Amino acid sequence: MADMQITVTPDTFRLAEVFTIARGSRTEAQVLTVRVADGAWQGWGECVPYARYDETLESVTAQIEGLDLPLGRSALQTVLPAGAARNAVDCALWDLEAKRAGKRVWDLLGLPAPAPQVTAFTLSLDAPGKMRAAAARHAHRPLLKIKLGTPDDMPRLEAVREGAPKSRIIVDANEGWSAEVYSELAPHLLRLGVELVEQPLPAGDDDMLAEIARPLPVCADESCHDRASLPGLKGKYDFVNIKLDKTGGLTEALALRDAARATGYRIMVGCMVGSSLGMAPAVLLAQGAEVTDLDAPLLLAEDRPEPLIYDQAGVHPPDAALWG
Repeated sequence: MADMQITVTPDTFRLAEVFTIARGSRTEAQVLTVRVADGAWQGWGECVPYARYDETLESVTAQIEGLDLPLGRSALQTVLPAGAARNAVDCALWDLEAKRAGKRVWDLLGLPAPAPQVTAFTLSLDAPGKMRAAAARHAHRPLLKIKLGTPDDMPRLEAVREGAPKSRIIVDANEGWSAEVYSELAPHLLRLGVELVEQPLPAGDDDMLAEIARPLPVCADESCHDRASLPGLKGKYDFVNIKLDKTGGLTEALALRDAARATGYRIMVGCMVGSSLGMAPAVLLAQGAEVTDLDAPLLLAEDRPEPLIYDQAGVHPPDAALWG
């Protein structure tokens, strides 16, 4: 592996529709594709730099290009912090290892072959009428995730339930509510059959969750990055949302999943808005999770070659031609 090389390429994927959360809107997914080659084999991975975590395409590219090579997965955990850069390299190294061994990643880990997972489908933040129409278009999906996070979300909740009366619903406030707004909305969330609320309060300002009633499960997203986050969640959250771009790759994500379960948390596996390459390792991570939210490729107008398959059974494990 002395001749290991890493290349970083920015890629853009158009979205099928404008995607809006409490922080803003986007019309495309901007990702970094990382390829790791050892002279005979090449593995690849993807990450989505996220401005919320002070990441840019340029800063993450610089982190990756500044690595001293050769480098293995164990050393990677110490030389890069949890985040997008480490995620893309870690997943590329897993893919490279699988190709060199002629095995799938789950075989390398000693895990059973993964099965399809039913995934949430996300409805982006919009006017109530438009969200009702979107819910009706996707009412055949078993699980809908609603992007909220404003003081005026009640009409949106009502509209989505009207549009999709039989779908299970979870909501994501993206840190957009105050404790007062959440306390007012909580009874209505229950009335409308919402099963989970994700990150209702800002990370770093969520201590009130330990003091106010939590009538339905609350999931930590921005408040949970890796195993070091777990002590700060005690008494405030019931779920943790594990995303590869937060943990810094599959290696830490698997460790976080096991540590969170041992501590009593239930598991949600989520994603940034990226391509099938970014989702592929997360399908393995999602095995056994209570909630899977890996719908990003369904939001795209274009995707990678050999993309993930989505059907009535959910999102299927990746073909070896895609990853792992």
